[in-house]
Amino acid sequence: MHSFRQSKRVLQWLAMLAACLTLAACGFHLRGAADLPFKTIYLGFGPNSAVGVELKRNIQASGAKVVDDVKEAEANLKVLADTRDRQVLTLNTNGRVREYALFQRFTFSVSDAKGVVVIPPTAITLRRVITYDENQELAKQAEEALLYRDMQSDLVQQILRRLSASKSAISTEKAAADGDS
Repeated sequence: MHSFRQSKRVLQWLAMLAACLTLAACGFHLRGAADLPFKTIYLGFGPNSAVGVELKRNIQASGAKVVDDVKEAEANLKVLADTRDRQVLTLNTNGRVREYALFQRFTFSVSDAKGVVVIPPTAITLRRVITYDENQELAKQAEEALLYRDMQSDLVQQILRRLSASKSAISTEKAAADGDS
């Protein structure tokens, strides 16, 4: 009985070691901070924008600085549209709402310090489906707020990925400007 437990424990350790080696061999790693192609950025959000606050925090965590004056920034993010919407998806047999679709639509563009557009107007649309029950009104309102917060975090991550992907466009423009000088 004792040797059975020992052999079982050894097999568990070997399986865990094999899983770790497999993960290490496949190139898996946790997503780190965004590698942004600029040192300073101006964000065109309103002062009370939840998306703006979260994006600012993530940009600062990646090592870039968010400035309050457009003239001091290497990049300028312009918010063209930021809307939330809720649409009825399905109705039950009594004609009451059964499901809603929640949407968050965000459109932005990014230009450099000279006004050259680095990222043309880009639209991001996020959608979540929520079931509805009038007997659980407060719980469904809380669930809807939670889904909107989740969409906001997803939106910020997508914006950061697009800013990071613009690295090649910004570095090409910098090289061209340095070559002209």
